[in-house]
Amino acid sequence: MAKNDKINQQILQDLTRDGRISNLELAERVGLSPSACLRRVQELERAGVITGYRAVLDRQKLGVGFATYIGVGLGEHTKEAQEAFERAMQAAPEVVECHNITGTIEYLLRVECADLPSYKKFHTDILGTSPYVTAITTYVVMGSPKDMRA
Repeated sequence: MAKNDKINQQILQDLTRDGRISNLELAERVGLSPSACLRRVQELERAGVITGYRAVLDRQKLGVGFATYIGVGLGEHTKEAQEAFERAMQAAPEVVECHNITGTIEYLLRVECADLPSYKKFHTDILGTSPYVTAITTYVVMGSPKDMRA
């Protein structure tokens, strides 16, 4: 288990902001020698605290200009219903996040599409054909002043 001290917290914060930061710069920022910094990063990776590194993409430049969060309610609360819904969401490329949540609905999705017509197609062809879906509430993302997802 990696220790959770101030230096490791700073390392994680800096890596979250910039996963491509050089070890030398990271070491300078956290006040360690490069070798000590590298050992800490490797320990955080071995301990599973750091699970990977990702590229942050400009969705607009990729033709994805429409993002929504969707609350989905299921009519059945069985394991079969949940697994079937989750399989359908895994297979849908528009679904970039799928969370099983508590409350009045069972799932919260983040869906990204090119535009409103492509979202309507997803809504009709994917969500609308699921035998277990009984409620769909869509929240259109108009802007994201803070987005820490990588």
